[in-house]
Amino acid sequence: MTAYARSKVASEQSLSELAGPDFIVTCLRFATACGASPRLRLDLVLNDFVASAVTSGVIKILSDGTPWRPLINVEDMARAFDWSIGRDTSNGGTFLVVNAGSNIWNYQIRELAEAVASAIPGVTVEINKNAAPDKRSYRVDFSLFASLAPNHQPQISLDQAIAELKSLLESTRFSDANFRQSRYMRLNMLSQLIAGGRLDANLDWVA
Repeated sequence: MTAYARSKVASEQSLSELAGPDFIVTCLRFATACGASPRLRLDLVLNDFVASAVTSGVIKILSDGTPWRPLINVEDMARAFDWSIGRDTSNGGTFLVVNAGSNIWNYQIRELAEAVASAIPGVTVEINKNAAPDKRSYRVDFSLFASLAPNHQPQISLDQAIAELKSLLESTRFSDANFRQSRYMRLNMLSQLIAGGRLDANLDWVA
């Protein structure tokens, strides 16, 4: 549905032509990332909700809250990378495309907002009931990943992810309720790098 998604599929198709015994390719189709990290991003749905809760006490859902999103914590993404780097051809072949995440981490947007509100006292959730339907709604089957990588399955719970995000934001005294205009949003950072001459129009680093 988006240029982003189409570019990912095109990359997979190109990589498939290079795959072989000497170049094993694993394409991890990750669920939506979330969680605390040294290079924090707040343009991710759960991270956005926690930041909103901490800075303003209000979570505003722009849709009607019904779209589905699978999530995966950044630590669990690292576990999947570790598995993919070490796997051999007996475990998925020379070229593999696999959804990386967990079936129990398929949530509706409003469920995520309610979970954050439950974890942080005094937070209210506002839902735009008049919003147009969000077509980017998807539940994902991660059964193949579970069978291929049983020892590298996601371990971080939703409650733990929320608690770690809250702790990080509070420990750094983060209070910017206008964070969507900040450097913690990927598009804002790319725009800054382009404006500063560090990236060109193709998003290549300028020497």
